[in-house]
Amino acid sequence: MAASFIPRADVRNDIVQTWSPHLHDAAHDHQHNGDTNGANGCGFEAPMPNTPPMTEDDERHWRNAELQSRIMRNVEELGITRPAGHKVSFHYNSHVEDMHFGKTHPMKPWRLTLAKHLILGFGLQYSMDTYEAVAAGKDEVEAFHDPDYVDFLSRVSPNNFRELSEIAHFAASIPPRHDGDNCPVFDGMSTYLFLYTGATLEATSALTSGQSDVAINWSGGLHHAHKGEASGFCYINDIVLSILDMLRVYPRVLYIDIDVHHGDGVEEAFQRQPRVMTLSFHRYGPYDDTGHKFFPGTGDLDDIGLRGTPGEHFALNVPIPSGIDDRQYKYVFEETCSRVIDAFKPSAVVLQCGADSLGGDRLGQFNINIRQHGECISYIQSRRLPLLILGGGGYTARNVARAWCHETALLTSNTLPEQIPLDLVPRPEAFSGNKTHGEGKMYPSFERLHKNECKDAELEFMVKKIEGDLKFVRNSPWVGMEQLPVESAMERVMEEEDERRRNGGRRAKERDPAGRGELR
Repeated sequence: MAASFIPRADVRNDIVQTWSPHLHDAAHDHQHNGDTNGANGCGFEAPMPNTPPMTEDDERHWRNAELQSRIMRNVEELGITRPAGHKVSFHYNSHVEDMHFGKTHPMKPWRLTLAKHLILGFGLQYSMDTYEAVAAGKDEVEAFHDPDYVDFLSRVSPNNFRELSEIAHFAASIPPRHDGDNCPVFDGMSTYLFLYTGATLEATSALTSGQSDVAINWSGGLHHAHKGEASGFCYINDIVLSILDMLRVYPRVLYIDIDVHHGDGVEEAFQRQPRVMTLSFHRYGPYDDTGHKFFPGTGDLDDIGLRGTPGEHFALNVPIPSGIDDRQYKYVFEETCSRVIDAFKPSAVVLQCGADSLGGDRLGQFNINIRQHGECISYIQSRRLPLLILGGGGYTARNVARAWCHETALLTSNTLPEQIPLDLVPRPEAFSGNKTHGEGKMYPSFERLHKNECKDAELEFMVKKIEGDLKFVRNSPWVGMEQLPVESAMERVMEEEDERRRNGGRRAKERDPAGRGELR
């Protein structure tokens, strides 16, 4: 036997091992000393090579590999596949989860963490194209928002808020005192705002380029922000920016809002625009016995767009009393949407899926379950139009996560089991344990928490009222067009209308224009 030969210590060892000078020397010494009492009949006992200590990165890699293997088994068992006939893309940046509005603030970005955990745990990432979003640029945000306001948002932090607030041209950007608690300035705020906006704009681009048929951004859908003012936890109105981008490609865009709050910021932005129809289903009326209105207090049945402009009849609202149940919501949603889509003939749809309309929400006052919330998404998707899906409100984080995971499955034509795979999610305690947390169920039943003040006859009346308003939409030249209008022609029409209204006493004819933000 040649002295340079080093026999295997154990045939079960790895095929390739790291060469060790110590091992080589030991073998050489044993052979030359005539030691024949070794293992494997080779004349010596070859020492095993030392195993290097496992680093944190090694351990993380090992655990990730093990977890990934279990997720893949789950994917095979559940039959998670890509949808046939349409392409879905998912746009997201996990850095939006790191933000904190404040200890007592109802908006909790970590609800997005829980939603991500469920989506990844079920393996739904394999059913769609996933993209890590980048932040929107200031120039992109200025397509709708005032430049001074955008500059303020890009610079503000808790450390410089007082300094910036003393600069004259930033004064209008400061939230009103009564709304300061709703729209606080917090660490990392600029990063958060421009990231969720960037994800929405990337999702929009995926649609307009034909890359996707359905594009999802659960971190978006902030529908209360105005042109130069934050409102209702919303600072940048990513929805308006998305629709403006869509109008470059699509003749008509339909915006549908199922958040429990009225989509006032989006309606306000397009209230003069016949190429955009806004349709909002929301809680409306007194919030409690004190007489305070449910936020934001707008969106009455008679609010149909800015009267006397081309946008009249192109803003529709379904104001709903407290406590509506699944059956009633299904009726009013499907009956209204079917009529709107048939009359307006949209080229694309933006659907804001605020989960505060679920029963048991911290701020909402509806009694809707997760499956019914998802049926709204399925109904719109069945119309086979380019579809942008956005998040929005939702203040009971575990149920927001359940709803958006369920709806991701619906959009990718997959079915989820009744039980959450708690061994595959990093925070199983969020979904398990007592009944309040759902006992590990994907679809817990929300017991009625709010008295149902909805009457079937009143819901039927609203559907009929909207059907009457749509008679004006059917006859609109903007609905019948098959190609995009020349931009200069659109601008000329708007300028002529502005001049006509100025000469005719515009302020006297409009309803509280300054109070409704129409002149911003």
